[in-house]
Amino acid sequence: MIKRKLNFSRGTTDSSDTTMSREEGIEWEMRPGGMLVQKRTDNSDSPAPNLRLRVAYGAVRYEIFAGSQATFGELKKLLEAESGLQPAEQRLIFRGKERENGEYLDMCGVKDRSKVILIEDPSSRERRLIEMRQNAKIQAAYSKINDVSVEVDKLTGQVSAIEKSIATGNKVAEVQITTLIEMLMRLAVKLDSIPAEGDASLQKNLQGMRVQKCVETLDVLKVSNARIKPVIVTTKWETFDPPPPPPPPPASTHWELFDS
Repeated sequence: MIKRKLNFSRGTTDSSDTTMSREEGIEWEMRPGGMLVQKRTDNSDSPAPNLRLRVAYGAVRYEIFAGSQATFGELKKLLEAESGLQPAEQRLIFRGKERENGEYLDMCGVKDRSKVILIEDPSSRERRLIEMRQNAKIQAAYSKINDVSVEVDKLTGQVSAIEKSIATGNKVAEVQITTLIEMLMRLAVKLDSIPAEGDASLQKNLQGMRVQKCVETLDVLKVSNARIKPVIVTTKWETFDPPPPPPPPPASTHWELFDS
């Protein structure tokens, strides 16, 4: 169990004076630092005793050491490290009554081993829930914008490939350019539908500018591509006269012999 200790040097007040001050009402005074605290009615310089307080926060229990002449506001600062709640988010209940920051522990009847109840301020809880929802929306926006960024990276590479091809005088099919433009415009519509604030809005605008630049580049390339004359490859066939037919075989002469 974590303990905290706070010492203050103020005068003490007996229980009868404390009871009387509670019944007659609380008087307040301003400290040099600007903090409004309960006005003390004694001038004793004796050291204030330390109190061991039991603080209940829901199902959790804390044991805190504080000077008897500390204020409830100072007690909240000690409880910040234990509960994780900022002092402004805390409400301290003692003897069924919520205590002000400037009220002294001893003048309100707090003694050693007294029980103090800590609850979270309802408005603080509501603010935290709102912040959690806002953070969830921001994270969702970042995720969607990142998905679009990946797609823009891919299309940017295709735009660069077409740009190099046209720069070297090679004509590309016009359908490639028009298809890329349509895909980029779909991404622009997708970006526009993402609700974003703060830094997420800046990232959204950055990706929108990338999409716009790619579309503008393709519009220029479309004009340049139309000026390139397509290269027509023709094949010329060379004709040859057929070879002359082979000469006929020589005729043979058969001689007949006749008897004389």
